[in-house]
Amino acid sequence: MIIGRILGWILFCVGLMFFGAEMLTSFQEGEWTPQLLGQLWFEFDSGSLNLTQAVIQRYLLPALWDPVILTVLLWPTWVIFLVPGIILSLLFRKRDNRFGPKKYLD
Repeated sequence: MIIGRILGWILFCVGLMFFGAEMLTSFQEGEWTPQLLGQLWFEFDSGSLNLTQAVIQRYLLPALWDPVILTVLLWPTWVIFLVPGIILSLLFRKRDNRFGPKKYLD
């Protein structure tokens, strides 16, 4: 439970940082310029992106790359981190023990 909650908060914070970076660059350039996940991955390590594409298209499922993964790579980076962070944080949140023994104050 705690691992899911920590991972959710980490993803949430990384998503907020990418959102802030996107807003900052948009304000500096005077127009909205999204930081796409595929663009960020290409700038970070283009060789691994090409290798991933080759492995998926040759060995796994060629139809998986174009409609599914390519669509995700064209999404803003902050969405890819923020949404799973929120989902994990909600799934692994602390819950009240509603059906357990009640604690009464004297």
